Amino acid sequence: MCFSATASFGASAILFGIGLLSIKNSESSAQKYLASIPLMLSIQQILEGILWLSISNPAYLDWVKPSTYGFLLFAQVIWPIFIPLTLMLLEKEAIRKKILMIFLALGVLQAIFMGYGLFFFPAESSISGSHIRYDMDFPAANTWYGGVFYILATGFSPFVSSIKRISLIGVIILFTYLFTRIFYGYYVISIWCYFAALISFAILFVSLKLKKEGVIKVSLTE
Repeated sequence: MCFSATASFGASAILFGIGLLSIKNSESSAQKYLASIPLMLSIQQILEGILWLSISNPAYLDWVKPSTYGFLLFAQVIWPIFIPLTLMLLEKEAIRKKILMIFLALGVLQAIFMGYGLFFFPAESSISGSHIRYDMDFPAANTWYGGVFYILATGFSPFVSSIKRISLIGVIILFTYLFTRIFYGYYVISIWCYFAALISFAILFVSLKLKKEGVIKVSLTE
C-alpha cells in the first residue's frame, strides 16, 4: 500500500480474509479463480509492506530488489493475464467468450512486453512523498502506448462479461486508474494497486450473488 508498512500489512490481512470468504462462497472452479484475486492482492500488499521496511531500514536492504520485482511482477505481468483469463473461464456465451479470448491475447502480449522490460532492464523503488515510487528503465514502459493493452485487458474486459455485476469490477479499475493518473501521476503503480483493492469487495459481492443465484436455479429445477 502507498502509505506505510503498517497500512500494507493491515490491508493484506483484510484482503486475505475477503479472499477466504469469497472462495468459501464459490462453487465452480472458474468462480474460485475469481475469488482468489483478493488473496493474490494480499500477497502483493505483503510484498510492498516488506519493501517499506527494507527501504527504510539498512539492515534489510537485501530485500529491496526481490520485493520490488515481486510487486512489479504482479502489477505488470500477472494481472493483465489473470483477469481476462478468469472472466473467459466464467463466461458461458460463446460470442462473449471469443471476445474475452481476444482481451486475453492482448493481456498476454502486454505481459510479455513488460516481462521483457523487467528481465532485461533494471527497476528501482524509492520512498518519496510518503509513497513508494517504482521506476523502470525500460523506455517503452513510460510511454502512452506502453499500457494500452494493459488497460484493455484489465479494465475493459469486465464489460464484456454476461454476468452483469462483473462490470462493477471494470468500473472500479477504470475509475481508480483515472483518479491515480490525475492526482498521483508519479506513484500510479503503488497507489492504483491500493485503490484496486476495492475490487476485492466487488468480487465478494459477485461471489455471494452467484452462489445465491445457483441455489435459486437448483430450487427451481427440483
